[in-house]
Amino acid sequence: MPDAIELLKTRRSVKPREMTGPGPSPAEIDTILTIGARVPDHGKLTPWRFILFEGDARIRAGEIIADVFAKKNPQATAAEIEVEKKRLTDAPLVIGIVSFTRPHPKVPAWEQELSAGASAMNIVTAATALGYGACWLTGWFAFDRDVLDGFGLKADEKLAGLIHVGKPTKPNEDRPRPDLTAIVTRF
Repeated sequence: MPDAIELLKTRRSVKPREMTGPGPSPAEIDTILTIGARVPDHGKLTPWRFILFEGDARIRAGEIIADVFAKKNPQATAAEIEVEKKRLTDAPLVIGIVSFTRPHPKVPAWEQELSAGASAMNIVTAATALGYGACWLTGWFAFDRDVLDGFGLKADEKLAGLIHVGKPTKPNEDRPRPDLTAIVTRF
């Protein structure tokens, strides 16, 4: 297990197309999700839940995405529809972070949505700590109501993101990071 500070300083997203199996074991998935549920949550509202896409479920989800895409884009080519069908098939595990808000006198919706984002980041970090590559993505389909309905989300639920998890197939190069002098001020 890497040192926590070093892990946080060097964590990088791994592109799903640069992932392979095997994916996390059931025990590792439990660990990842336990850490995903251990986030700031003002009011203890648990304003998020998780959907696991593994094995054939990734293919079924891709068929939903492709069907919606084809209906909304009648001019789409077979190749374009095939791309949509494979959206969730590169990584062996994809974790959907479902976000929803509840009316609360002390906890605004914005805080509840941020809690879902914190959950997604904890999942990325936990997967990385376990030696997997992870990437938090969305895409057009993450905001399409027909796709969300097909994935079983309720009318008041949103998809905060899809975390792709798998073994990296090659070393991951870092990207430029912000210069702290450009983003930090002192009050």
